Amino acid sequence: MITVRYFAGAREAAGRATEQLGGPMSVAALRGALTAAHPRLDAVLPKCALLIAGARSTSDEAEVPDNVTVDVLPPFAGG
Repeated sequence: MITVRYFAGAREAAGRATEQLGGPMSVAALRGALTAAHPRLDAVLPKCALLIAGARSTSDEAEVPDNVTVDVLPPFAGG
């Protein structure tokens, strides 16, 4: 299973803080599964960074293995 944790605006769009999905799958498939389950993520997810087991994913072809945590992080303002 892949554990997905949502933060900030992604949490609001998903309507939950965490969920689990069957894996493994590609980053593109993960994005598709998340937006299919939570249509409001469609506006937020393209702006989000995905951390797979703590490392930022930069490719939709990257593999998301089983038994990892994926953090969905929208852009943060700071100062």
